Amino acid sequence: MSSVSESPAVVPYQPEVSIPGALRDRAVAHAHQVIVERRVGGQWRGVTAATFHQEVVELARALVAWGLQPGETVAIMGHTSYEWTLVDFAVWTAGGRPVPVYETSSTEQVQWIASDSGAVLAFVESDQHAAVVAEAAVASIREIVTFAKLAAFTAQGGSVDPTEVANRTAALTGDDVATIIYTSGTTGRPKGVQLTHGNFIYLARNGARSDLREVVGLPGQRTLLFMPLAHVFARFIEVLCITEAGVLGHSPDTRNLVADLQSFRPTFLLAVPRVFEKVFNSAAQKAASGVKKRVFGWATRVAIAYSRALEMPSGPSRALRGQLGLAHRLVLGKIAEAMGGSLQYAISGGAPLGARLGHFYRGLGVTVLEGYGMTETTAPTTVNRPVDIRIGTVGPAYPGTKVRIADDGEIQVAGPHVFRGYHGDEGATAEAFTEDGWLRSGDLGSLDDGGYLTITGRRKEIIITAGGKNVAPAVLEDRFRGHPLVSQVVVVGDQRPFIGALVTLDPEMLPGWLAGKGLPAMSVSQAVQNPQVQASLVKAAQRANRAVSRAESIRRIRVLDVDLTEANGYLTPSLKVKRSLVHHDFAGPIEEIYASGGASLDVPTVA
Repeated sequence: MSSVSESPAVVPYQPEVSIPGALRDRAVAHAHQVIVERRVGGQWRGVTAATFHQEVVELARALVAWGLQPGETVAIMGHTSYEWTLVDFAVWTAGGRPVPVYETSSTEQVQWIASDSGAVLAFVESDQHAAVVAEAAVASIREIVTFAKLAAFTAQGGSVDPTEVANRTAALTGDDVATIIYTSGTTGRPKGVQLTHGNFIYLARNGARSDLREVVGLPGQRTLLFMPLAHVFARFIEVLCITEAGVLGHSPDTRNLVADLQSFRPTFLLAVPRVFEKVFNSAAQKAASGVKKRVFGWATRVAIAYSRALEMPSGPSRALRGQLGLAHRLVLGKIAEAMGGSLQYAISGGAPLGARLGHFYRGLGVTVLEGYGMTETTAPTTVNRPVDIRIGTVGPAYPGTKVRIADDGEIQVAGPHVFRGYHGDEGATAEAFTEDGWLRSGDLGSLDDGGYLTITGRRKEIIITAGGKNVAPAVLEDRFRGHPLVSQVVVVGDQRPFIGALVTLDPEMLPGWLAGKGLPAMSVSQAVQNPQVQASLVKAAQRANRAVSRAESIRRIRVLDVDLTEANGYLTPSLKVKRSLVHHDFAGPIEEIYASGGASLDVPTVA
């Protein structure tokens, strides 16, 4: 097994290049190339590099007129939208530092992020967001501007000489801090991750000009962003598309996502595994009984078999190719069309997708490239390549980066994409790095002989049972969540005699699942008590247990009648479970897992 994975850089680190400088250069070199499409009157309309750059400069002039000084921070709060991206680039162009705030953030969270970063101005999507920022009462913020008033704000910049903006852009270097992104942290106050212009540009250029070019680097490639731009992954793709290649679209409301996908027709997407699970489960639910169910099951098996055959030296047989064609006409084509019909690649991160879904989507015609990264690595640090995909891994080191596995199994990272440090926290910055300068990820993993990384868990989340067995909960949780009824799973068992799990139901999937089983409509609290629901969840636990040893397997589950969501405070904005809070607030149900009788369900061992 390898202990280091390193991929050579295609483009060296260029300290003279900043993000707005890269946009300026693209606008000059490819003035008429469409780089963004925005929805106007229900239609997608192309915005060329020259037009977008002009809009950015005009807004930057207004920022200068307003009084923004180089190096000052500006908060941006709102759903993913064209306006969000426009403000982002305008602040950069004026020499400022945009600080993203999740649109769902509380007053307390806004207060911390805006005050800690020293934000002097806030751009927000709506009056509701403006009210949250106003309630936060951050002393440094002098004005709050909604996106609806962006045109009026921009008009104030007419008196500013464009040369002033050009000079500010020219003064920026790759080593300057571009943004401060606050990690959503499952414990404690978020830390402000300082990312430089060079962090973003280095990754963008090495992605668009490497063996990932066919995914993100060709002029005809297009992606629809629906992840929050407050998330580093979405922000990186935004920078890549605007400064390097491809066409960027925005989908601010996931309730309209399917319609947006079908009208925009992206060629690649980025998403978390939960999105792919929901697409599959929704399709399965529509074919929940009778002939449709059998055909769907057959088509699924064919797609998976075809994908697995692609890894064999002989490749798929003629018979299997014929079966795939039929499966595509009957089932798979409809799923592909629901995702826009032109989708070729999807980039997935945040949690393991699972081999079964990875093979299913590749058989469908959508190759999911699993990757791994952190806010501190400007998003990607490993990713699978189209030329050599190893489903079940998160790929080798991203072009121009290095990954190693420490003696204790921790994943450590080095390269020009690693962050500058935590804003105002030298102690935390020092703790984040090893003595020889590698970033400590806090995650555990292993590298195969080809340098492909497999994530095995988080060091801080390792459960040690009373018997001394070390258990990584992520493996069990990710597999368990593949069940269409399941929303969240929290594996427990630290210093306990065996492993258990808290399980919540997905209220969106429940009605369809019940109908497919011929069961009457019922509430979540009623479903928790239903014997058929319980039996299905026990089987899901048994399937998850197949991935681990008997000592690591889930023995009992406790189904909760409340979901864990961002709204009720149990998930971070990046959808990570706040384990310590769950353990505290659900101490009673956890105790029931280890008490005789009660509301917990036994999970029999499957031979």
